[in-house]
Amino acid sequence: MMAVFGDPEVMRFGRGPQSIEWVRDWIERQIAKYDQQGFGLWAVVLPESETVIGFCGLTRFEDINGRPEFEVGYRLAKQYWGHGLATEAATAVRDFAFQQLKIDRLIALINPENRQSIRVAEKLGMIHTDNVMLAGYTHLDRVYSMTQDSSNSMQ
Repeated sequence: MMAVFGDPEVMRFGRGPQSIEWVRDWIERQIAKYDQQGFGLWAVVLPESETVIGFCGLTRFEDINGRPEFEVGYRLAKQYWGHGLATEAATAVRDFAFQQLKIDRLIALINPENRQSIRVAEKLGMIHTDNVMLAGYTHLDRVYSMTQDSSNSMQ
């Protein structure tokens, strides 16, 4: 996971590069969230080599512009960008959220300069519907969203 969290370019739209101790704590938090909620952020693994190349999954936010939301989040090591892997992983998460968890609406919170992440959200069927100022941020993030109904109309 250090190829993700330790890389300044991968983390430029996040909190910046992180230490190995931070990564270990993050993994423990994800395991705890999964145990509590039945979902979370999962490792993205290449099946042929069992190499962990990033993460993708769901995060629940209590208040995004006054309402609770479920976000599809994804981040991959730089060498795996541009191969459709983030879209593949995020599509699986979207389908799991709608079909198994029966979540009606999903969002993605994206820095407006992060064109690659915006493209993944659009491939999922999300559209830019709002902006939000998250705590501790100095810029607005874009809110991309979709409902289960809009997902069904794409298939």
